Formats: sequence, structure tokens, C-alpha cells
Amino acid sequence: MGDRGTSNHSEVTDFILVGFRVCPELRILLFLLFLLVYAMVLLGNVGMIAIILIDPRLNTPMYFFLGNLSFVDLFYSSVIAPKAMTNFWSESKSISFGGCVTQLFLFVLFIVTEGFLLAVMAYDRFIAICNPLLYSVQMSTRLCTQLVAGSYFCGCISSVLQTSMTFILSFCASRAIDHFYCDDRPLQRISCSDLYIHKMVSFFLCGIIILPTIIVIIVSYMYIASTVLKIRSIEGRKKAFFTCSSHLGVVSVLYGAIIFMYVIPDRFPELSKVASLCYTLVTPMLNPLIYSLRNKDVKEALRRILGKNKFSLILF
Repeated sequence: MGDRGTSNHSEVTDFILVGFRVCPELRILLFLLFLLVYAMVLLGNVGMIAIILIDPRLNTPMYFFLGNLSFVDLFYSSVIAPKAMTNFWSESKSISFGGCVTQLFLFVLFIVTEGFLLAVMAYDRFIAICNPLLYSVQMSTRLCTQLVAGSYFCGCISSVLQTSMTFILSFCASRAIDHFYCDDRPLQRISCSDLYIHKMVSFFLCGIIILPTIIVIIVSYMYIASTVLKIRSIEGRKKAFFTCSSHLGVVSVLYGAIIFMYVIPDRFPELSKVASLCYTLVTPMLNPLIYSLRNKDVKEALRRILGKNKFSLILF
């Protein structure tokens, strides 16, 4: 089948981001909520990156991955939040065609990279707990760099394919995107092209991205659970549990929201917006809080850094 209309996507110069359908009073509340959460995202993730870079004791594979996770969280929330906050006050709520392409490309790049990074972090915890004596050998600097580079590469390839597929569609049905950022599903709703092949390819991409990462995470934690249960000391079990519980919490929130958004049939646009908030703003806000408040090494590093700064202020 061909296009169901005569207009071509090249004739579209901009889109309208509908955002949340709420009364003006609630818009102010939502704007303040977005602003607060985004400020926490910036503070938490920049702070986490700074701590990891400054403290040499955190120069380990686990914190190398965590630093990259904070970097990804910082950037993909920054792709979404500023424009969404601007649109709370804008009358037109428009975004240019090029801006929409860029937003979708960067968002897919960083969200897919995060999925692979979480799988890498699960593998790292598996090696650390199940093979502690071989950890420094197996998780070498070279391997860690390759795993992170591979995560970004997979994110980039997925982003190029998804963005290309989305913007070869014809958008003659409407310019109004029923979402607060440019995403694939809301763009499908306003397309007048035949979506069968597009949906099949999108489903295939989701499958080869989500399934392998989930399998790696599940298998890693099955081995971790088996090893932890064999630890005799209660203190040892607690330490292993707390090391992994933070990561499991992050994985659960992120993948739960993504599966709801992209795997479950698209019948409830407003619920999809709420689910999108979980991985565009809530998860990037929670990650540094979870990993810092529940992590003894990070808390001690922060105390050392703050202690040095206090000492410097006293000297001057």
C-alpha cells in the first residue's frame, strides 16, 4: 500500500507538541514540578560525575560504568525537559521539523545506550560477586572501555534506524503530536502512511534491544542470587544484597516504563505520557540518589571532598 494522502513529509516545517491536557492552574504546578525534578537531575548527575572523577579511590569498573550512566541520564533528560518546560508557557507549542528529528535521534541514542549500560553493570556485579578473585583480571580497563563504547555504538545504530524509519513517513493527517516530546508512537498517530512495515521493524528493534539486555540482567542476577545464598555470614549477605539492590531498583523502574510505553498496545495516550515521565525525568533523578544514599564508597568520597573544601576555606 502507498501513502493514504498526497502530502509529503518534506512539506511539514514544524510540529505542535500538545503536552499534558490540563487546566492553566495545573500547568503552573506541572512546570514547577518539571523544574524541580530537572534541577535535581542536573545536581545529582553532575555531582555524581564530579565525585567519581575527583576521588581516585572510585577509579574502579563499577564507578566507571556508573559515571557513564550519570552522563547518559543527564543528557537524555536534557533533550526532553527544557523544551517541555518552555511549552508550558508557549502559546504555539511548536517544534521545528529539524528540532523534532534531533530530539528523537538523541533521545533514542541515550535511552538505548542506558539499557545496554545497565546490562553491562549487571555483568560487572556478576563477576564481582561470583568470581571476586578474577575480577581485576576479567574486568580490565580495556574491556570496560570496549563495553561502554559498544553500548554507545548500539545506541547510535538503533537511533539512526529508528529516526530514519520515522521521518520517511508522510505526516499529512495533522501537525499536532499528542505528547510532550517527539517520540515514535505519537508521530505514528499523525502519519498518513501505511504503518505495517514500520511497526514490524520497530517491534523487531525493540526485541533485539530489550530482550538481550533483560536476559543478561536476569541471568546475571540468577547467578548472583545463587552465590549470595551460599555466603555464610549475615554481614556478607547484606553487603552483596545492598550492592545489587540499587541496580535492580533502577532496572525495574526503567524497563517497566519502557515495556508499558513500547510493547503494550498504544490505547491510552495520557497514561503513555505518565509512563514516559518515569524514564525521561524520574529515573535520571533517582539514579544518583539511589547510588549515593545506598553506597558507602560514594558517601565517604563526598565527605572527603567536602572536608578538603572546608579545610581550603579555612586556610584562605
